[in-house]
Amino acid sequence: MPELSTVLLRRLHTVYVDQAGPRPGDPSTAEGLTALEAELLDRGFALTAPLRSALAWLGPAGLADAGTSLVRDIDVLLGADRTHMPLFRTFPASVPDDTVALWLDRVFALLLQWPAQPCVLCATVGSVHPVSPCAHLVCRTCWDGAVYTGCPICHRRIDLADPFLDPAAERPGRPAPGESAGPLRLLGLGTDRAADSVTALGRLLARRTPLSAQDTEEARVLLAAAPAGLDWLPDDIPVRETKAMVLGTLLRERRTREAVRALLPDRLTTATDVLRLLAVWSGGEADLLSPPRMRSLPRPLRRELLALLDALDPALLVEDVLRHPDPWKRAAEVLHPFEQYGRHPRASLAFAVLRETDVRGTALGEALLATAARHPQAVRVDGSRIRAATWTGRAEEALRGADPDLALAVLAERPGELVRRLDHLLRRYAADALPEQVAAVLAERLPKAGPGPVLSALGRLRIRHQPGTRRVFFPRGQVAHSYTVDDTRAPLAEPVTVAVAGLFERELLRRLSAAEPYDVAVLDSRLAHLHVPSAERAAAKALVTVPKGSFQALPDGEVLRMFLHWMEPPKKTVDLDLSVVLFDSDWNYAGLCDYTNLVYGGRAVVHSGDLTSAPAPAGASEYVDIDLDALADTGVRFAMPVVFSYNNIPFELLPDAFAGFMSLPSRSGRTARYDPRTVRQRYDLVGNSRIHVPLLVDLERRGFLWTDVHLPDDEGYHSVHAHQDDLARIGRDLFQYFSTGRTTLWELAGWHAAARCAEVVVLRRTPRPSDPDELWTYRRRADEDTAAFAGRLLGLEDPDSVLPSPDVEALAGAAASGRSALLALVDGDVAPAGARGSVYRLLPGPVDGCGLEQLAAGDLVSALG
Repeated sequence: MPELSTVLLRRLHTVYVDQAGPRPGDPSTAEGLTALEAELLDRGFALTAPLRSALAWLGPAGLADAGTSLVRDIDVLLGADRTHMPLFRTFPASVPDDTVALWLDRVFALLLQWPAQPCVLCATVGSVHPVSPCAHLVCRTCWDGAVYTGCPICHRRIDLADPFLDPAAERPGRPAPGESAGPLRLLGLGTDRAADSVTALGRLLARRTPLSAQDTEEARVLLAAAPAGLDWLPDDIPVRETKAMVLGTLLRERRTREAVRALLPDRLTTATDVLRLLAVWSGGEADLLSPPRMRSLPRPLRRELLALLDALDPALLVEDVLRHPDPWKRAAEVLHPFEQYGRHPRASLAFAVLRETDVRGTALGEALLATAARHPQAVRVDGSRIRAATWTGRAEEALRGADPDLALAVLAERPGELVRRLDHLLRRYAADALPEQVAAVLAERLPKAGPGPVLSALGRLRIRHQPGTRRVFFPRGQVAHSYTVDDTRAPLAEPVTVAVAGLFERELLRRLSAAEPYDVAVLDSRLAHLHVPSAERAAAKALVTVPKGSFQALPDGEVLRMFLHWMEPPKKTVDLDLSVVLFDSDWNYAGLCDYTNLVYGGRAVVHSGDLTSAPAPAGASEYVDIDLDALADTGVRFAMPVVFSYNNIPFELLPDAFAGFMSLPSRSGRTARYDPRTVRQRYDLVGNSRIHVPLLVDLERRGFLWTDVHLPDDEGYHSVHAHQDDLARIGRDLFQYFSTGRTTLWELAGWHAAARCAEVVVLRRTPRPSDPDELWTYRRRADEDTAAFAGRLLGLEDPDSVLPSPDVEALAGAAASGRSALLALVDGDVAPAGARGSVYRLLPGPVDGCGLEQLAAGDLVSALG
């Protein structure tokens, strides 16, 4: 569990200074403060003036404590708090060009080397000694202890005290100033941890998509720091999983238990809400993916929960209970629904359906039959058992039938399901234009559908007139797996998709028109490559939160360095492998760089060597350096980094495992140093998974697709060769799938701007780096409605003014200065002075210090609630 200071640093970029001030006679802290700023700049962070003044006021001891704590928290975020030692200590210079020759030397030494005998490779006498802990016989002449950090024969980590290792080996130094240029994050002064915890919590609880594992973990930390009085708790938490996590966590704490119990009758509105609460109360997660063993309940709380269940609509209650049968059977063991069945007859009825209780010849059975007779819409009697009559069954039967109007009437009862199944319904009509009855029902029911289903359905439906190729599915789970199949659905008529998309967009604009207006909006056209988040639950815990399927430009720099670090549990050897598999433009296999092939394409790609163990406390690290221009010259277009668990140990069993990438400015002068300033992404390896594909690099477009998918695994050892066909298929399918049919952050930000602003400034990025970018300005015309304004803006049509400039960020900042502004950016390089309002930015920059409220992508979705 992270510390509160780390969570607030990551979410609000705030630092808290609460140590005692200087004592009489204390020396000046100016020198120490300068050293601290240098350490922070080396990690890509800078102090704002108020924070610098607060730190400067501390005495030497206080500054030392505060600085140490701050640097430690930042290193945790960047992964720089670990020891990073690849196999070849002086990587990449010491990596041999001939992997096969290296492998042969290792085999000969393993099979033929004997103690007290000349080396079988160089015939040197007296140079062969065993290394610890593997005891392989290693020649000190053939293998350089200044180069290796693991055994040259088996590549297991060597004990640091082993004489083979050369402690005087060259250590990479600090990079020269400006050598590791990258985005600079500003740190502000925090004054109230409890209030800031509530602020950060409010943003998380307003999300309209399930929280990721990282967000959930950090929300629990913030809940522990929030005030015991629950006045700060929002009246509405739109995502039921999040609501149950919050209420269950507060219910477990003695200081908030009584206060939260009073809220349960109003907050728990479905049976699944109660089940999620029980899962969190029992130490599990609200997603119900791995339900825990249910913890016993205090009798008053048990009665209250049974009363909540009894007050629900019996039809919905029975359906919800059957949706999660096994967890509910466990819950029944602690709820005891039949103990006082006269008090809770409808709750008892639902559990009787779940348990298939025999209703013959008992007082309980007679009572259950009487209750069933009062609710024929929910259940039916089948001999000695009571069976369910669910809405889902009616909907499936209607969709299979020959009457689409009946299916429309049933689906209209639940707007969210209507939106999710709209494609199926429209195929049942098979019409050349949108049927009037469907348009009427959509116009009536869309306002009650959640924004998540609406945004997702909009992206897919508007391209359904095009012939399908492959469909990609991301099943619900702790990590994101993907499955692909051929798309055999008949296309819809184009007038149908156009009409449906128009209805959806008008509904979104209607919702946003009621939100707080702004004077001006500033949008970055590159948002068109970022997708609206839709499945954050399984998203990796990452330094930069990127929606799955988003395409980003590669960071500036000549070399992209992939990195992997892990630590194995006690008494278990774990071998993770970082590999890069390469494809041409048609996704034909072109080559690889991994432990079997350390160098590819004349050192266009170089692997740091295969460490096969990672004992505590140092663990193990592997790097792969990709020289982007040199690799493109070899004819390779796609590079796919993959993390394999070679010996099939799932990531979730490791005490520490993460990966990511750095951007190195130059191919010359590289060392094996883990430079935190160059880190552009860092993510944890978690879950019951052995194969992870974080991204796909497109060398032709000089960008990468953020995939964050886990491949299905099988028993045995894992490598690129074993999964070569699967990797090519998933790469091709994901590129095709994410290239069309997804709602983007450009569209979402554009709808916000059109509905809430009369003036919109667009940073129009030119396709060629040699051409200056342009600033396009749109102003709503007198006779232009919101939909027309949004269409002109999103289509980048007919701007009111165009201004070419090499520094459009400064011009956009000037346009927003002193005004109420909504900013949506990829890079935080726009810095309006004196502006008020909100900003979404993917990457940090000067905008972070402008006092604007920072939004996540999920916050832009939340405004559609």
